[in-house]
Amino acid sequence: MVLVGSYVALSKPLAAALPVALLAWLRFGIAALAMAHWLRRPPDEPPLTRQTRWLLFLESFLGNFLFTLCMVSGVQRSSAVSAGVIMAAIPAAVAVFSWLFLRERVALRVWAGVACAVLGIALLSLSKNELQALDTSALDAKNTQNSAWLGHLLLIGAVLCEASYAVIGKKLTGALSPRRITALINLWGWLLSTPMGLWLAWRFDFGAVGVGTWALLLFYALAASVWTVWLWMTGLRSVPAAQAGVFTVLLPISAALVGVLVLGERLTGVQWLALAVALAGVLLATVPGRAKADTRAQR
Repeated sequence: MVLVGSYVALSKPLAAALPVALLAWLRFGIAALAMAHWLRRPPDEPPLTRQTRWLLFLESFLGNFLFTLCMVSGVQRSSAVSAGVIMAAIPAAVAVFSWLFLRERVALRVWAGVACAVLGIALLSLSKNELQALDTSALDAKNTQNSAWLGHLLLIGAVLCEASYAVIGKKLTGALSPRRITALINLWGWLLSTPMGLWLAWRFDFGAVGVGTWALLLFYALAASVWTVWLWMTGLRSVPAAQAGVFTVLLPISAALVGVLVLGERLTGVQWLALAVALAGVLLATVPGRAKADTRAQR
C-alpha cells in the first residue's frame, strides 16, 4: 500500500500525457511481458478449476477494470470531498465482506482499527487545501444534483469493488501461488482493456511522448501490476482479509508524504493529525495479533 501511494502520487504526468484507457492498456501490456514466465503452472499446483477461473476473472474485472471506471466516473460527477470521504470506507467494507463471505471472525481491536482508519482518512479528505479548487471545477463541469447522486453511487460501487478485490484475493491464495495470481489477473486486465486501448492507440501520437514519461510508465506498470499485487497476495496468505483491509489507509498516507517530500507540498496540523489517527488504526489492528502470535510461539 505504501508503494501504491507512491506511484499514485508520482503518476500525475502520465495522466496528463496519455488517455486513461490507453494508459491502462499499456500498463497491463508491459506487465504481461514482464510476468510471462509466471503464467506457467508449477508442477505442485493443481489445474485451475471452474471456480478458480471465475474468481480470477472477477478479481481482475472488479479490482482493476470496474474499480477504475467507477472511481474516475464518480469523481467527475461529484466532488473531491465526497470522493475522499466515501473511499475512506474501504477498510470497513473489507471487514464486513470478510465476515460475510469468508466467515472470518473479526476481533474487536480490528474493528477499532477500522474505525480509526476511516476517521483518519475522512478527516484528511475534508481538510485538504486543494479541495476547494477541485470542487469548483467539478461543480462547473455539470455537477447537478442528479449527477452528484450518480457520482456518489459510483464511488460506493468503487468501494465495493475494492472490498471484493481483497476478499477474492484471500480466497485465491488458498489455491494458487501469489506469482500466478498476479500474472493471471493482469492478463485478464489486459484483455478487458484491449478494445479501447487499441482504438485509442490508433489515433494517438506516441512521438509526442518524452523519454522521461516512458521511463515513468515503465515504473508505473511494474509497480501497479507486478510488485504491489504480488506483495498484497503474498501478505494475504497469512493475514486475514479484514486485517489486511486496514492497511489500505497507507495508500493516502504514502501519497501525502510523497507530495511533501518529493513534490514540495505542505500539510496543515489537522492533516498531520489525520494521518496519525489513520496510522494508529493500522497499529491497533495488527500489533495485538502479532503479540498473540509471539506468545503462542514461545509456548
